[in-house]
Amino acid sequence: MQVDKRIAECGGLRPDTIPDAVLRSTTPLVLRGLLADWPVVHAARQSGPAAAAYLQRFERRGGPPVVATVGPPGIDGRFFYNDDFSGFNFRRENVPLGVALNTLVKYITDPAPPAIYIGSTTIDTWLPGFRAENDVDLGGRDALASIWIGNRTRIAAHQDLPDNLACVVAGRRRATLFPPQQLENLYIGPLDPTPAGQAVSLVDFAEVDHAKFPRFAQAEAHAQVAELEPGDALLIPSMWWHHMEALTPFNVLVNYWWRQAPAWANTPMDTLMSAILSIRDLPAGEREIWRDVFRHYIFDYDEQAVAGHIPTAARGALAPLDATHAQALRTRLLKRLNR
Repeated sequence: MQVDKRIAECGGLRPDTIPDAVLRSTTPLVLRGLLADWPVVHAARQSGPAAAAYLQRFERRGGPPVVATVGPPGIDGRFFYNDDFSGFNFRRENVPLGVALNTLVKYITDPAPPAIYIGSTTIDTWLPGFRAENDVDLGGRDALASIWIGNRTRIAAHQDLPDNLACVVAGRRRATLFPPQQLENLYIGPLDPTPAGQAVSLVDFAEVDHAKFPRFAQAEAHAQVAELEPGDALLIPSMWWHHMEALTPFNVLVNYWWRQAPAWANTPMDTLMSAILSIRDLPAGEREIWRDVFRHYIFDYDEQAVAGHIPTAARGALAPLDATHAQALRTRLLKRLNR
C-alpha cells in the first residue's frame, strides 16, 4: 500500500513543555525528536540488546507475568484471525517480562523469527521507576502510561476511544492513519471477538485485495502516513483509525492514553452494543423515529431548551451529569438490563 500524504509535523518541542493546543489537536501530529533526551532512547540508539538491558533495570522482581502474543513465522508479523474466523492466528502466553525481553534479543538476528508482541503493559506496574527517567508532562491529564515491546509486527487498523501520544523509543515504525469517517471504507471486522479488544480492518495493508475490498481505494485517498525513529512521538486523536507496523527486529513504544470526557463517563461502545440489542432490528420506520430521538436528546441536545419547560428538580436523566448522577443512571440501567 502506497500513501503519499504525510502526517503534519511539529519540531523543537520538549517533553516537559508540550503546548496544550498540540495535546488537544483533532488531527494527527508527528512530534519529531520530542523524546531525544530520554535515557531509554539513548540506549536504543546503541542497539536493541542495550535497550532491553536498560528496561530490565526497572523490572519489578517477583511481579506478575506479562502477556506475550506469539505467532508462527508464517503470519509475517500480522496478528489476525485464522482462515475461517473461528479463532486467531496467534496464541497468548504468560511469561516474566525479563524472559520476554531475552527471547526477543535472542531472535534479533534470526531471518524468520516467530512474531512476538507484548502489548499495553502498564509501566508503573511492571517497570517502576522507569518514568522517573523517561516521561512527558501532559498538563495535568490523568493518562495511562503503557509500554509495547516486540519484533517485526503489524497491528491491523483500529480505533481507540482515548487520545493517544505514541512515543517510539526503540526501532522504527510506520503509522498509517485514516479519519474516523472512513469506517465504511475500511471493511471493519466483527465487534466481537477481536484480536486485541478493538474491531479491526480486514484489509491486509501489505497486499491489498482491491477486488475483495473495492471501497478501500476511497480510504487510501484519505490516508496519512509517518515513519518514526527513536525519539519521535505521534499524537493520534480519539477515534482516528491507525495501522501500526514495527519495521525492525526489536521495537519499543511507550504510549499515553487519556480521555477528554470526565472519569465517570461510560464508553460509547456500551451504548453501541445496547443500541444493537434494542434498535438495529426494528422496522425501518421505527428506526427513523429513534434516529430523531437520539438527535434530540444526544447529538443536538439543548439544555436551555429543556430548562424552559421542565423544573430543575424534575429533570432526572436530562439534568447536567456529574459523578453522582452518572452512578444513579448506571444503576437504573443495570436494573433494566437485568430484568
